Amino acid sequence: MKVLGYGDNVIDRFLDRGMDYPGGNCVNVAVFARARGADAAYLGAFGSDEPGVFLRSELTSLGLDISHSVVRDGETGIAEVEVVDGDRIFRGGNEGGVTVREPIILQESDLAYVEGFDLVHSSVYSASETQVPVLAGLDVLVSYDLSSEDEFRSASYLDPLAPHLDLALLSCSHSTEAETAELLRSVVAKGAGMALGTRGEAGSMLFDGERLYRVAARPLDVTRPVADTMGCGDALLAAVICSLLGSGWAKGRAPTAAHIEAALATGSAFAAEQCFVDGAFGHGRRTPRAIRQDPAILGSGGGPSPAR
Repeated sequence: MKVLGYGDNVIDRFLDRGMDYPGGNCVNVAVFARARGADAAYLGAFGSDEPGVFLRSELTSLGLDISHSVVRDGETGIAEVEVVDGDRIFRGGNEGGVTVREPIILQESDLAYVEGFDLVHSSVYSASETQVPVLAGLDVLVSYDLSSEDEFRSASYLDPLAPHLDLALLSCSHSTEAETAELLRSVVAKGAGMALGTRGEAGSMLFDGERLYRVAARPLDVTRPVADTMGCGDALLAAVICSLLGSGWAKGRAPTAAHIEAALATGSAFAAEQCFVDGAFGHGRRTPRAIRQDPAILGSGGGPSPAR
């Protein structure tokens, strides 16, 4: 199975630790998919600055294929983060830097490359909305992270997008079970194949157009110190995707109820393990001294992303 992350990359800058970690929703999903056994790659625009060099180096060291990505003249995205009682809180950033300001617009050569994958994942933080219908016209599945903000729940945002999505992910930790169920049903009613809602400690829910599935969050091992919750939603999504792909999910071939239940259980377990990892997937380094001494200096890009 082959999975492509198409869109955002950032540096997650932990203010309380003085550490920088590679991240970004689309990067994270690709990295986690590779950890789940997929042949994974990332397609996006990197900044030309030193944090961009760091990002590319770390992703390459993980074995992630970034060979079709580009480097833009500009700053890398930075998301400023603080950990409070184990939970990561976003404090600000630079709106995604050059990655969002000058995203990759798919050309014929890109489309030929993308068609070699089983699934392409993107997100609201990728400035890829205009490209989703293009992706949906290929023989690939499309997943998309709709995050948690109200602006991405609006009819003006969802109506043109949802019909092109095979799986939509929504962060619903601030919603009740009834509210989450209603939201998932509404996204599928707008045309998405399936909608998956993550609810943190309350577990997750999925609606496939016929049945509403629920899975409890996997209890954490209390003997191990929790690092943070960065990337938990991305980890759950990647595990669900890989499980479904492994069971035969494909364009025009919906997964069975048993396969969905198994995928959700796998996702819950993988997301729980993510709580013990620093940052999205480790590979951190000390924040450059000049920035630690003057936090007003961002140095490179990235906007807050509650879904991660």
